[in-house]
Amino acid sequence: MPSRSAVPDGKRPTLSDLAARAGVSVPLASMVMRGAKGPSAASRERVLRAAQEIGYRPDSRARLLRSSRSHLVGVQFDLRQPFHADMVEALYAAAGAAGYQIALSAVAASRSEQEAVEALLADRCEALILLSPHAPAARLAELAAQLPVVSVARRLRPLTDGVDVVRAADDEGARQAVDHLVALGHRDIVHIDGGRAPGAADRRRGYKSAMKHHGLTDRVRLVPGGLTEDHGAAAARTLLAEAARPTAVLAFNDHCAIGVLDTFLRARIPVPDEISVVGFDDSHLARLAHVQLTTVGQEARQLARRAVSRAVARLEGGAVDEEREVVVTPHLVIRSTTRAPCRS
Repeated sequence: MPSRSAVPDGKRPTLSDLAARAGVSVPLASMVMRGAKGPSAASRERVLRAAQEIGYRPDSRARLLRSSRSHLVGVQFDLRQPFHADMVEALYAAAGAAGYQIALSAVAASRSEQEAVEALLADRCEALILLSPHAPAARLAELAAQLPVVSVARRLRPLTDGVDVVRAADDEGARQAVDHLVALGHRDIVHIDGGRAPGAADRRRGYKSAMKHHGLTDRVRLVPGGLTEDHGAAAARTLLAEAARPTAVLAFNDHCAIGVLDTFLRARIPVPDEISVVGFDDSHLARLAHVQLTTVGQEARQLARRAVSRAVARLEGGAVDEEREVVVTPHLVIRSTTRAPCRS
């Protein structure tokens, strides 16, 4: 029987290598690895043992690409967004349960959304799930004319032809955050804005609506911010430079809130004793033991399940609601960064 050295160093073992190692034909080795009926128990055991010895793994991607369908769902995500990491994990689970695989393509400082999407199309993905896409609606419509497209965590108004939308009710989430802070006794509540980021307009509207509902219209205040820790840090420095600081801050997202917390910590401003901070997303950052951020949860698992089910229904001709938008209600997660204000 050939030794392990028969497989060249650094090379991925092939089906031919496996067959040679097991002393069987290539078709027989293929049948065993596919779980097909026919091989004897002894042959099956010999092939599986040989596969373990040489580290053979079936190339499922190649098998899918050789077939008439790929069963791949492409996911565009942003490396810089912690919530997207949570979404990707949830999407893997949802897609696997539906019999599909996930192909990932990242947006980064050096890689545009256009490049990320083109890579997914080149991989023969059958549908696209785009996390918080910034692309113009016209571009999304162009993609939807080619294959099913699901936009996650971005409102499209008006709804774009052929594009399914799955998102959290961002305005409701912001209202929940303000309601919580007001119930604690806060009146000077600042919102660090997300600018033109997906979801920012709804969160801004929800904040203003809640402040008005509580009779605090004259205390509405937006501070320029954004998606990242640096945006949160810059906004926090703006607040620290003022003589009269707010007692509470609602950050655009958790990443932004982390920048706020770090800046306050460095300035020896205790949170929540002197100022309360609320994030948005309930990403893994918010749950870190030394952070324990009060935040608005976007229900990543539910968003992922709904996005995958929409994509799969479009692909397989299943029943799909006439409404092209699914809106999931978020929920407030209270942790240790909010408390009653020391001053009113």
